[in-house]
Amino acid sequence: MVGVILLVMIIFLGRGFTPPGGNERSDLTFWGVFDSPENFRASIDAYQNQNPNIRINYRQFSFEDYEKSLVNAFASGTGPDIFLIHNTWLPKHQTRIAPLPQQIPGEDTPLFTLKDFKDQFVDVTGEDLLVNSEIYGLPIYVDTLGLYYNKDIFNSLGIAKPPQTWNEFNNTVEKITTSDDNNNISRSGAAIGTARNINRSTDILSLLMIQSGVPMVNDDYTSADLSKYLEGQDLAHIALEYYTDFANPAKRVYTWNNAQHFSIDAFQEGITAMMFNYSHQIPLLRSKAPRLNFGIASMPQLNQAQSANYASYWAPTVSKFSKNSTAAWRFLVYLSSAPGVVPYINSTNHPVARRDLIDQQTTDPDLGVFAKQTLSAKSWYQIDNLAIENILADLIDDVNFGRQSIAEALRAAENKITLLMQRQ
Repeated sequence: MVGVILLVMIIFLGRGFTPPGGNERSDLTFWGVFDSPENFRASIDAYQNQNPNIRINYRQFSFEDYEKSLVNAFASGTGPDIFLIHNTWLPKHQTRIAPLPQQIPGEDTPLFTLKDFKDQFVDVTGEDLLVNSEIYGLPIYVDTLGLYYNKDIFNSLGIAKPPQTWNEFNNTVEKITTSDDNNNISRSGAAIGTARNINRSTDILSLLMIQSGVPMVNDDYTSADLSKYLEGQDLAHIALEYYTDFANPAKRVYTWNNAQHFSIDAFQEGITAMMFNYSHQIPLLRSKAPRLNFGIASMPQLNQAQSANYASYWAPTVSKFSKNSTAAWRFLVYLSSAPGVVPYINSTNHPVARRDLIDQQTTDPDLGVFAKQTLSAKSWYQIDNLAIENILADLIDDVNFGRQSIAEALRAAENKITLLMQRQ
């Protein structure tokens, strides 16, 4: 958690932050998911105290209802001024967003520049929230996949530390996994290899492809590109085969199958030693399994000199239908600043997106791994994240169930994603 002393200092310094503006009253509606009103309370209160003509009303939705509620509200003209978007959402919701104005009429100083953005936030946020040098969202945190491991299992087998490379991961899986002659797994080394019973399985596969150098989409974002070769090797083929080998009884690394409990449940129950997930699982694990002795390590890498990690986060943006879009962007500039974001970070325990706050989290026993990984976080352009998630899950299943060869399954997935992109 960012230090209390730092919080006091930056809030004190932030008192001079108040942006210019008129005296006209602005009521801003702010919609989000996962975060509660209490998570934003201190930041909103501080901003309203500095700007008494602004009132911000935050409303939390369930994940299941959120995107549909947004689309319906905008269609009926009742949408919010500010709303959270997932970092993969910009391609399908860009037409509903008013980009941050670089210059406000009558004001000499820009509200927030492209240089400000690139200087202040980790690189992946630029990949996700900038289009043609325009700012479509301001990040307040960035999460990445991390390696959760059961310390008791590691200790009992004399495994001193979690794996840092995928080769080390293979060896660790082999040491831990136990199964009978009929390939019934009694203790799994890791939750990896299938699609539907692993939380964020398609994110894990995407990371393996990105680490391998797969472009995912072409340069002008008109088609999928899962066909890159390097020295005669099909990189996507290697990544997919590697992933599905963990669910293949004929492979030495066989450790998981579709009969296993859901990955998070299996980890909580102590019947799998490792899983990959985001930092928000930490409090959930502690509440559901308070006696579980687990640690968190960085994601294994193919090349430790060129680390690549997988990002997932929500960022606030402003509706193009808002009658108070400038006031809304003023608030978001404050919310993403150090004074504005620290109370939110302390409330949610999210890894920070701001470069100047990363060092404050690197020694945190829970968030340190995730804070460091934000600097090497990656994502990829997804025209429809939910549809693509299903395509990648089907890709894994098609290989595991023998419906298609790896090459055939990859071609089919590439064609399906390309068709999605060409429909837009």
